[in-house]
Amino acid sequence: MNPDDDVCLCFHVPLRKIRAYLARENPPVASLISECLGAGTGCMWCVPFLKHLHAQHQKGQSPDLKISPEEYMNARSSYRETGERAQDALRETQSQDMPAEGDSGPQTS
Repeated sequence: MNPDDDVCLCFHVPLRKIRAYLARENPPVASLISECLGAGTGCMWCVPFLKHLHAQHQKGQSPDLKISPEEYMNARSSYRETGERAQDALRETQSQDMPAEGDSGPQTS
């Protein structure tokens, strides 16, 4: 994913903004990423990806998603239609020590 590609498609929050938020605020838990322009509080599609970015940041790595923007948007479209996450979209990041989908992360109030 490129820095200007949206991670949170509902609120158009790009990877660059999330990286800057993580560097500036150093949130102790992934759920606080929601304070970055509401990321993760819309359709919830991006929550596992936000958790992954937070985990990378906590390890001192540069937060990144190894998925093409097209594949990401297509998987999100399928999620919106079916309510189920396409395992192909998650598989790429899960192999990079992403927290499991049931672990805590951005949440809505």
